[in-house]
Amino acid sequence: MEEEDTREYVVLVNCEEQYSLWLADLEIPKGWREVFARNNKKACLEYVKEVWTDMRPLSLRKAMAEANARQQEEPPPAALSAAPSADCSDTGSTSSG
Repeated sequence: MEEEDTREYVVLVNCEEQYSLWLADLEIPKGWREVFARNNKKACLEYVKEVWTDMRPLSLRKAMAEANARQQEEPPPAALSAAPSADCSDTGSTSSG
């Protein structure tokens, strides 16, 4: 049987909105900030599960959103026209001669 982890943790987030559990007594590393205060491991994990719903880094989410926005702005590719072309517009007419 596993021993219960009684240490205290904090939840950190970085500029890419990626989350991490960090032992509360350790110095927070550069590039990370605390977003959930000192608590037990279970509470910290529950918080992360609730807020970290998209595992993609922020830069990837932004790039994908920009690409999607550009696609929405671009006109759709020309569809094959069902209208007759100039060459075949007279196919039903008869010539007099």
